[in-house]
Amino acid sequence: MKLIQIVFAILLPPLGVFLTYGFSTTFLINIGLTLLGWVPGIIHAIWAITKQQDQ
Repeated sequence: MKLIQIVFAILLPPLGVFLTYGFSTTFLINIGLTLLGWVPGIIHAIWAITKQQDQ
């Protein structure tokens, strides 16, 4: 499942975060970052997914 989330985080960052956290503040932050630029959205999504997987 982690690999699928990472792939979605690269292709469509909010989807990867949504699959990990659901509708939460992390998801909303990622939408905002993705709207500001695709790269910040990807960086945040990968960071958030790996952070969740470590816990």
